[in-house]
Amino acid sequence: MPPSTPRTTLDRLRTPRRFPKFLKAASLCVLIAGLLSPLSPAVAADTSAAATNDYCGGQCSDILPPGENGNATLAQILLNQAFGTQPGHAEDQLTPYGNLASGYPALTDAKINDFFNDASFGVAPGQVASTTKPGGRSDVTIVRDKKTGVPHITGTTRYGTEYGAGFAAAQDRLWLMDVFRHVGRGQLTGFAGGAPSNQGLEQEFWRNAPYTEADLQAQIDSATSNAGARGVQALADAKAYLDGINAYIDASDSGRYFPGEYVLTGHKDAITNAGTIDHFQLTDLVALASVIGSLFGSGGGGEVNNALSLLAAQSKYGVTEGTKVWESFRERNDPEAALTVHNGESFPYGGKPDSAQGQALPDPGSVTQEQLVYDRTGSATAASATGASATAAKTSLTSAKRGMSNALVVSGKHTASGHPIAVFGPQTGYFAPQLLMLQEIQGPGLSARGASFAGLSMYVELGRGQDYSWSATTSGQDIIDTYAVELCQDDYHYLYHGTCTAMDKVERTNSWKPTVADGTAAGSYRMQVYRTKYGPVEYRATVGGKKVAYTTLRSSFLHEADSIIGFQMLNDPDYVKSPATFQSAVQHINYTFNWFYADSAHTAYYNSGDNPVRAGGVDAEFPVWARAAYDWQGWDPATNTAAYTPASQHPNSVDQDYYISWNNKQAKDYTTASWGDGSVHRGDLLDDRVSKLVQAGGVTRTALVKAMADAALADLRAEDVLPDLLKVVNSSPVTDPTAAAAVGKLNAWLTAGARRTETSAGSHTYADADAIRILDAWWPLLVKAEFQPGLGNDLYAAFGNNLPIDEAPSAGHGPTGSHAGSSFQYGWWSYVDKDIRAVLGESVQGGLSQKYCGGGSLSACRDALVGSLKEAAGKTAATVYPGDDQCSAGDQWCADSIVQRALGGIKHGRITWQNRPTYQQVVEFTGHR
Repeated sequence: MPPSTPRTTLDRLRTPRRFPKFLKAASLCVLIAGLLSPLSPAVAADTSAAATNDYCGGQCSDILPPGENGNATLAQILLNQAFGTQPGHAEDQLTPYGNLASGYPALTDAKINDFFNDASFGVAPGQVASTTKPGGRSDVTIVRDKKTGVPHITGTTRYGTEYGAGFAAAQDRLWLMDVFRHVGRGQLTGFAGGAPSNQGLEQEFWRNAPYTEADLQAQIDSATSNAGARGVQALADAKAYLDGINAYIDASDSGRYFPGEYVLTGHKDAITNAGTIDHFQLTDLVALASVIGSLFGSGGGGEVNNALSLLAAQSKYGVTEGTKVWESFRERNDPEAALTVHNGESFPYGGKPDSAQGQALPDPGSVTQEQLVYDRTGSATAASATGASATAAKTSLTSAKRGMSNALVVSGKHTASGHPIAVFGPQTGYFAPQLLMLQEIQGPGLSARGASFAGLSMYVELGRGQDYSWSATTSGQDIIDTYAVELCQDDYHYLYHGTCTAMDKVERTNSWKPTVADGTAAGSYRMQVYRTKYGPVEYRATVGGKKVAYTTLRSSFLHEADSIIGFQMLNDPDYVKSPATFQSAVQHINYTFNWFYADSAHTAYYNSGDNPVRAGGVDAEFPVWARAAYDWQGWDPATNTAAYTPASQHPNSVDQDYYISWNNKQAKDYTTASWGDGSVHRGDLLDDRVSKLVQAGGVTRTALVKAMADAALADLRAEDVLPDLLKVVNSSPVTDPTAAAAVGKLNAWLTAGARRTETSAGSHTYADADAIRILDAWWPLLVKAEFQPGLGNDLYAAFGNNLPIDEAPSAGHGPTGSHAGSSFQYGWWSYVDKDIRAVLGESVQGGLSQKYCGGGSLSACRDALVGSLKEAAGKTAATVYPGDDQCSAGDQWCADSIVQRALGGIKHGRITWQNRPTYQQVVEFTGHR
């Protein structure tokens, strides 16, 4: 691996408390580790000419923090923990990535690569850092560049190319890949330690994908056998990829430069080298894919929560009016919502049927969540452990999935050059090492550069080809339905098409003991899931007095591996040559994603996912009876396949004037599973800026990057809702001095642009800090003051379970947690916006069914807002930002800051908050084949 480099000037994350004691004897350990765990053998540098198959003309750039190198030896980990030193290329992308927040106002085309990296094919002469022939093979070469350490893999045979991709993946992410193959199997704690966070992580994913080894193998067999020649090639590619991974495992084991986490977690001995690092196998790739698919590409769920809030609304208002209230908050097809396909074209899916059929709403008070964890012992009984389990269950069962990712794409008709421009990327969170890794792969039938999830990088998943680029955002349309299966005989048998059928019980028993890396005391538990033909059991209840189990059926369940064919096509220069062939490729991906494309002349968009064709009259928002009449059309429970909506019915477009996506609504009449696609959405932050650029014309790469970067610092609540709130507040003179001072500060912040920005780069203090503190404190208070009196406690809480009230950057209660960058995806901003505008007498399309603020009275609404504002203004910074394991109480900047969450032994610095993609491309192709 690359040599160590000096500590950067970035803020250090705190060393975990368990490490200082361990490091009292670190000097000796470092010496021993340095002797017994040498770095990868140095290879003489080579020269490499720039590629001739690159049509980007030097105008493709990308970046992925914190750095390409995600592996570290034991010596490097100990040095990092003790002194903050970084392995080479472990953190070198964090500074340019973070600096865009302060540097974008002065951006020019010439300065783009001060904040991004040249993403041209090949390595320029003089920039070659190393050249490796993995496994001593003559048919593949891995060249790493000096600036970033990204592997550029070139093969003369298909096998050699994929072998090199596997070898490079293990070089850069072996420990992370091992962690996530265990996450996908629900076996993380026994591998990495019993920390409550590890318990929660394995529970969250195993609840959604409780697969056996036979299930994983069946996915491989199905995906490869049903795809003809491409399936055969995919299997061969995967096997070659695994051979490369395992070759690196063997080489690093014998050479003692394997990741040091294996020592710290007790899998290897630093002195004797005893212990093993298990080889990877094909089923590991499916386990990895199930994690990624569940995390980013499976929209839907939440039908039981929907039913509970509907029942609460009907209980308060009566069936008819309660249903109207519920529908107005649901905003299935809000006419004011930001759209990706904004030309008026309709793509009906998931709408409200005229007469719902087969609904199976629970009896009030009868719903209980299915228990997942049993037989807890030791540290698994601690409050922190049970709390992690509760959080994991809530996360896995909600429809508020992690959306993230954004895209800005402008047609060449509106650019200065006449070529399309795209700034896009996935917002996958911030981890150390990063979940994604960069590579360039060139070989027979393969030509691409970009990012892939670690352990799945046999193909580039998001990136660029020879003359085109592509990216994705999470779309979230509903591919998960909840069925009420009637119980028979006992609680573990159910009626399937009239026959009493036993549920299948799938179990995992995990145990752990303290290690150097994780000092959590010994403990164990058993996870248990009952599966039916209609999917895993998630809740139990009664419906009309009948005992039922609520199950979740996901169209991608048992099919995460199928998407390999679409990714293979995206990497094939002989396949993708146009918008049409691009759309054809991504149609083979069953994850719920929005896909974007740009070449030198065209742009395109397509929404992927296996959207099941539901039985007539079924309302996908609520549980339905598990009966043949309400099954998906063409559904075969043995293979979990069904009839899916044809490609033409998925939102799609070619050469629209511009596209934006920030997990907003895709198109008119296309309903997503998550709540919140209303009049105010973070997609508006992009749409407002890009539409102005397009109107003006002459868009450049610089202008589009600036639009993205400006939106990344915007407070959505302040930019799009606060002006109307202040209209109400200022409808009469504000005489209270505390409230008046707060209004003045908020107005000044609005005038300055309503951004969360530092006073100067690196100051760690926000400009307009008091205004930001006031709004952070005010938002939850004003929402409660506005809506709780009218809705009542029960319905207000029920709607809060459907859609969180707030997701400010520092909000640890949001779906993404704190220090995660991604913000303002879920919140009540649209409800507040529509209600306040209605109270002001302004025009509202698709408004709430009644006025809530002050019962519709402007003066009473003003009193509620002023009262809550005064309360918010009186809250100290230490109260608003209470501190956590990263920050002291009251440190506003730190509370917002982005932390690279450690998944291994290396810690990185904090960077200032930005709401932008983790991996990001800036592309403008100048030519085409």
